Amino acid sequence: MTITQLQYVLAVAEHKNFTLAAEKCFVTQPTLSMQIQKIEEELNVLIFDRSKKPIQLTDIGQKIVNQAKNIVIEADRIKDIVEHQKGFIGGEFRLGIIPTIMPTLLPMFLNNFIKKYPKIRLIIEELNTDDILLRLKNGHLDAAIAATPLEDEKIKEIVLYYEPFVAYIPENYVISHKTEIEVSDLNLDDILLLQDGHCFRDGILNLCKSQSVSTKNTFQLESGSFETLIKLVDEGLGTTLLPYLHTLDLKEKDQSKLRHFKEPKPAREVSLIYPKNELKIHIIDALRTTISGVVKGAIAFQNVQIISPIQKK
Repeated sequence: MTITQLQYVLAVAEHKNFTLAAEKCFVTQPTLSMQIQKIEEELNVLIFDRSKKPIQLTDIGQKIVNQAKNIVIEADRIKDIVEHQKGFIGGEFRLGIIPTIMPTLLPMFLNNFIKKYPKIRLIIEELNTDDILLRLKNGHLDAAIAATPLEDEKIKEIVLYYEPFVAYIPENYVISHKTEIEVSDLNLDDILLLQDGHCFRDGILNLCKSQSVSTKNTFQLESGSFETLIKLVDEGLGTTLLPYLHTLDLKEKDQSKLRHFKEPKPAREVSLIYPKNELKIHIIDALRTTISGVVKGAIAFQNVQIISPIQKK
C-alpha cells in the first residue's frame, strides 16, 4: 500500500464519487479505481459500498479512512521537517479569510508578505466560518483568519488583534447627541444586520442578547455588504454596527455618524487559526509575524470585552 493509494481513498471518501475524486486527484477514473481495488485486495476487505448512491464507506472502510488521514498527515510532516531544516519557506499555502475581515485586513499585509516570501504561492479564499472549519479539518486549507474563540478542540488559535464594534448612527437619531454609547443605548429592532452565516451578525446578536426583536418592523433586510447597510442608515432606515477597521475607510462626512462604545469596548477577537497537526507551521509563523507587524500601528485596543462569534441560544 502506498501514500498515493491512501490519498485516492480519502478523495473518494470525501466526494463519494469515483469520477469526481479522480478529477480532484488529477488522474483518470480507471487509474484511481484500479489503485483503490489493489488496496482492497491487499487488505482483503471492501472499503467502499459501491451499490449505494452516493458511494458509502463500509464500517471497516471508515476505520481505514480515519487511519489513512493520520498516515497522510505524518507523511506531509516529513516534508515540513526537511524544509524547516533547510530554512526553506515556500510552496503552496491555502488561506481562508472570512468576508468581514478580508476587505480591510488583506490589503494591509498581502503586499508585504509576498515581497518578503516570494517562494510561497499563497492561495486565498473568502469563506464563512463554517466552511473554513470544514476545509481545515479536511486538509483543503492550511490556515485561516477568523473571529474567535471558536471552541473547536481540533483547531489552534493565535490572536492577531482585538477589533471593537463601532455604531453607525443616522443624524437626529435618539442617541446621536452622545459622544460615547453603551450597549443599553442600542435598540435591536433598529439595527440592520448582515445576512445569516456571517459571524459578525452573530456577534451583534450576542452583544444585544438581552433584547427581544419586535415583529412590528415595516421591512426586514439582511445584507452581505456593509456598504448596503451604511447607505440604508444614511437614508434614515435604521442603525448598524461596523468593525473598527471598516470605519477607517469611511468618507469624512460619514465619520461624524460613528459612535464608539465606552470601555471596556465590545470587540471581536481576530485570530490566525490552523489544525492541531501544525503542518506548514513555519509558513503560519511567517504569516503571523507579518500581520502582527502591520496591524500594530493601525489597531491597538486592549481594554475590551470579547463578544463570541458563535450565536448563543
